[in-house]
Amino acid sequence: MTLRSALATFDALWSPRIVAHVNDYDVRVAKMKGDHIWHLHADTDEFFLVIDGELDLGLRDGAPAAPGGPPGERVVTLTAGSVFVVPRGVEHRPSSPAGASVLLFEPTGTLTVGDRHEPVPDHVDVTTGHALS
Repeated sequence: MTLRSALATFDALWSPRIVAHVNDYDVRVAKMKGDHIWHLHADTDEFFLVIDGELDLGLRDGAPAAPGGPPGERVVTLTAGSVFVVPRGVEHRPSSPAGASVLLFEPTGTLTVGDRHEPVPDHVDVTTGHALS
């Protein structure tokens, strides 16, 4: 199965599908459009690889802010083929105004909203990943 064929099996946004298992980790693919929520994973890093589109990762990591941005908050923009690891304990918010397809690598059982998060809107699926149909 290719990543593109896996992505073609579902339309739901912010609702990852598990495409493989590596030791105690899930390899997940997700379609993203709009904003997720600010959240963090206390005990694990989170790996992002953009397959298609563009993904913005808002980070509250204490780094110098972008001009005009809130102190300690910045945005990393990922284009197709780009990878980024959000370190454990860093509050982050994925966002994609035009939409993106993303591969995620996380320990099995990791919730999409992390261990601490803001209120979850209806468009965000709180899950540990779904099996491919």
